[in-house]
Amino acid sequence: MSPRSTDPGGASRVRRRALLGTAVLVVLVALAGLTAYLTRDGRTSSKAPAPQTSSASPSSPTAPASASSRPHGSRGALPVPPSTHDPIAFGKAAAAALWSYDTRAYSQRKLLAALHGWLTSETKYADTASVDALVPSRVLWKEMAANGQFATAKVNEAHFPDSFTQALQADPGAITTAYVYAVTVSGKQSIAWNGSPHGGTENRVTTLAVQCRPSQPCALAGVLSAVAP
Repeated sequence: MSPRSTDPGGASRVRRRALLGTAVLVVLVALAGLTAYLTRDGRTSSKAPAPQTSSASPSSPTAPASASSRPHGSRGALPVPPSTHDPIAFGKAAAAALWSYDTRAYSQRKLLAALHGWLTSETKYADTASVDALVPSRVLWKEMAANGQFATAKVNEAHFPDSFTQALQADPGAITTAYVYAVTVSGKQSIAWNGSPHGGTENRVTTLAVQCRPSQPCALAGVLSAVAP
């Protein structure tokens, strides 16, 4: 498993994490009692776009290219978010970005800055800490860089969790407050370093909160603390 940076606690971070969970119909993280917080004002009866289950197929034309396609020895570029209105396609791209890094090509600070560019500009829903927690700390990054360590990712599949789909079907209007979708992505992370071109491979699965308002491209809201099947 990839190293994680130290994540100091704080009241604002805890509040943002709870709010993010609520935005994706917190049946996913056992915070259902807070749902009324986001939906108490001005809930509309308009219907959100229905989840496109067909787009979850690995062969979908909207699926982003795997981050593991570059040959060993080539340097990885900083991740750039795609311009799409499809939460499944965006979730795949975001997972590949979060599971990849290259200590040979850029600094830890630059990677964090690039990943922050994937986050929604609506700070009310942006859980920056959940993204930062997936990036190695500066101290660990320095040690990894000394060995030329890098990680690539291959996304196999992405879908809307059953619990999210059921909650959305039960109350389609609830999502129109924040337009935040839960997307569970599975794949593999491969890690290599100097003297070990093949390294090791690990299965990965995560549930992301993806905001896709009808009027703008999708953006990342955060990474949920628990995986929703």
